Amino acid sequence: MSQKITIHDIARELKLTSGTVSRALNDHPRISEATKLLVKEKATELKYQRNKIASSLRSGKSHTIGVIIPSAQMNFFGSVVHGIELMASSNGYSILLYQTEETTSLEKKAIETFLSARVDGILASVAKETVDFSHYQDLQKRHIPLVLFDRTNDALNVPSVTIDDYKGAFLATEHLIEKGYHRIAHVLGPQHIKSFRERLRGYEDALQKHKLKVVPELIYQGDISIESGKAAVDFFFSRPIIPDAVFAVEDYTALGIIKGLKERRVNIPDDFGVIGFANESFGEHITPSLSSVDQQTVQMGNEALKLLMEIIALKEKETGISPKQKIVLEPILYARESTKRKQHIVEKKGITIRQSVLSK
Repeated sequence: MSQKITIHDIARELKLTSGTVSRALNDHPRISEATKLLVKEKATELKYQRNKIASSLRSGKSHTIGVIIPSAQMNFFGSVVHGIELMASSNGYSILLYQTEETTSLEKKAIETFLSARVDGILASVAKETVDFSHYQDLQKRHIPLVLFDRTNDALNVPSVTIDDYKGAFLATEHLIEKGYHRIAHVLGPQHIKSFRERLRGYEDALQKHKLKVVPELIYQGDISIESGKAAVDFFFSRPIIPDAVFAVEDYTALGIIKGLKERRVNIPDDFGVIGFANESFGEHITPSLSSVDQQTVQMGNEALKLLMEIIALKEKETGISPKQKIVLEPILYARESTKRKQHIVEKKGITIRQSVLSK
């Protein structure tokens, strides 16, 4: 096995001092461009690899970002991470990824791991189990740059990048109303998470705008899972008032709802409409294909990383300024087969009449 090349080897080859080589590799302003070029070409020729740990200890920077996601199984988070990686690599950063499996304990372990790795900053989306945010507050006390994305908490008062969850939910619910559904249910996500509270608010306001009542029996507390969606169907069909459509808090819940409806041989979308939130990749490929609200995931990742780099830069300048910027992206509704109703159903004196209409 060949011996690892060091800056001393480069210096010996070029008849320069080790200090000059080190400064050239670090783009020191006192080193001429010609010398920098000469040193970097020789480093490439000799296949020199910089010791990142030693370099970070000297400079105080690791050029590494820690990213915390609740689940790697959801395409949504994978797509956000893709956006983060694109922006990170183009700015000379690497990322360390940690999934919490929706648990607070692993969320805390992720932060410990990142602090040990001396990351320059952390991007995080809160686990659904987390109700105590002291581990994030500790990061703030230690002045570790932190940006939250998608799932946030206002009490933390840190920069964040989210979708307009209220508007997305309003659009989804209004879409169902425009398709002729009138008994529209909603399956909730955990309400201590702001994005899920906003989706409930958007659902309620869309109903009220169209003079439809918000019926408590048509609201079911879910937990962001396929099983939760199937359980919601059982719940709704056991009630005196059975809905004719559901706005699900996210797409995995919506998938569970579709599975539950199919088991009951309910016709989707003519007799029952379903719309989700997140625009997961599977939505296009199931039958019927799932209508959903897109959250602009790649842009979310890009914006989160840019915001974090701004905070890191301010920290380096020791300005004492900590931006409290909150970036809110626009949701995009994708109407697919699960809401493209071919007939409206009108009830008159207890008689159900089907009226054929053209779907858009």
